[in-house]
Order: sequence, then structure tokens, then C-alpha cells
Amino acid sequence: MPEGHYFDQEPAVASARHRVPLVLPDLSVTLTTDRGVFARDAVDPGTKLLLLDGPRPPAIGDLLDLGCGYGPVAVALARRSPTARVWAVDVNRRALALCAENAAAAAVEVRAVAPEQVPPDVRFAGMWSNPPVRIGKDPLHELLTTWLDRLAPAGLAALVVHRHLGADSLARWLADEGWPTTRTGSRMGYRLLEVRPRQDRRLHPSSGDDPPP
Repeated sequence: MPEGHYFDQEPAVASARHRVPLVLPDLSVTLTTDRGVFARDAVDPGTKLLLLDGPRPPAIGDLLDLGCGYGPVAVALARRSPTARVWAVDVNRRALALCAENAAAAAVEVRAVAPEQVPPDVRFAGMWSNPPVRIGKDPLHELLTTWLDRLAPAGLAALVVHRHLGADSLARWLADEGWPTTRTGSRMGYRLLEVRPRQDRRLHPSSGDDPPP
């Protein structure tokens, strides 16, 4: 049976659970994974880089793990900011169930929900994502537009994208669409991008090309 895609709502592949470690300087947990979800065999190196070098979450407010998979980012956010409210969003129902299970095992509170289950009035103080670039450029742009436009005025989004999967062109598109975007790191082929709430493109034009690798 084919594996299908990690962004399928209902993975067609049979379940075969697996356990993987997530070890960071400030936390160490073991996470349950499964077939049909992203990075089943090990925490993705881009995700780990995001947790190592990305911004620390604020102590309070609503925080978003977009495309949460089985929850390494959501669990880390909840551990680092126990008084914040962490939302873990994914279309993959198996991934959401695993994320909720891993949060419970780590003794943290995470709201693992489908996109439509996030109340429309919630605005995020922070958003972290290793976005699903393999869904295609147009669906990715639509996804990011939807959630970046829900940042609070002082909010910040942290994205990690591999250079070979279009990180630099994505950064240019974000800036051109009015979201101030800064590359804050580049390691192992991955770009770390920090994105601020959208501004008027007529007042804030793109600053031009990305810095060299």
C-alpha cells in the first residue's frame, strides 16, 4: 500500500507506530509517531533547527504550531511557555491524535485541532511552522496568507524552509505581499525566516533580493 501524503486528511496507509526522541538543551521527550504523518522516523532536521535557533515563545498569549504533525513544536512551545495557550493545527487527523497524545504524555496542555476548529477571533502572538511546501506553491501561499493574517499586531511568525524547496523565493513572495520578512539564520541548507504582520505594500515595498547564502 502506498504511503500517501502527510497532508492527507485520512492517511490510507495502515498504522505502524514508532517512538522518536526530541532532545533540546532545555527539554528531552520521547514522541510517538506513525505511518502517514510527516517525519515518522525522526524529528525533521528543519523542525529541530526551528526549535534550536528560532525565537523563544512569549510567556502569554495564543501560540500557533501550523502543520503540527505529531507535535514536536507544539510540545516544546507548551513546555517553554506553560502559561500561554498553544494551538496545534493540521489537516491530518492521525497527526492531530498523535499530537494530543504526545502533549498529554509530556504533561503539557496543547489544543490539537483541525483548522476550522480555531475560533475566528483568535489572534496569535507567535506562529511557528515547518510549512508543507510539497502541497504546491499556490496552496502553500493560500495557507500562509490565511494564518499570517491572524497574527496579532505585535506578533511574529517563525518559518523554516529548505533552500532547495524554495525558501528564498518564498521569502521574496512574503515581502512582496506586505509581510516584513527577515532571514535570521541559514544552516544545513535550511533558512530560518521571521515574518511580521502584513503591512501596506504601497508604503512598504520589497527590499529586493535576499542576502547571499
